[in-house]
Amino acid sequence: MEFFKEFTKFLLRRKKYWIWPMTFVTVIIGGILVISSGSAVAPFIYAIF
Repeated sequence: MEFFKEFTKFLLRRKKYWIWPMTFVTVIIGGILVISSGSAVAPFIYAIF
């Protein structure tokens, strides 16, 4: 959890606002892959990538 706090402070302090969308999309895609890895939908999601 400390990493996320430090990362947020870094982004705000250095004004790296363009990194936020990339981070958000990466976390969302990672979450979808983790959640769907055990389901019947997994072969279809892996085919997209």
